[in-house]
Amino acid sequence: QLQLVESGGGLVHPGGSLRLSCAASRFTLDLYAIGWFRRVPGKEREGVSCISSSSDGTAYYANSVKGRFTISRDNAKNTVYLQMNSLKPEDTAVYYCAADACTGRIDESEYDYWGRGTQVTVSS
Repeated sequence: QLQLVESGGGLVHPGGSLRLSCAASRFTLDLYAIGWFRRVPGKEREGVSCISSSSDGTAYYANSVKGRFTISRDNAKNTVYLQMNSLKPEDTAVYYCAADACTGRIDESEYDYWGRGTQVTVSS
């Protein structure tokens, strides 16, 4: 079974940047579409971004992060990244990566495999 592991979360000041990583062992991630989601306690999980498998490479972003976040792949490292710039306090959440879908909706119901998440806190 595909197992995903997120890393790269932490505490950052408003306006700062973080890069999250999503890695997998024993599976080649470039064959999978990968999505990034986030959840704030008491709220539903929100789709942030997704990228199709390497043969396509199409990416989608939620309006709330468009222009600030960038999703990408490093196939040599078997890793998908979420570069987050110009972070805002409202970006504070647990961030999850998931597989295996990428549509414009970035809907969690389309994903079968999930990591455990990494905490991102944006605060002064």
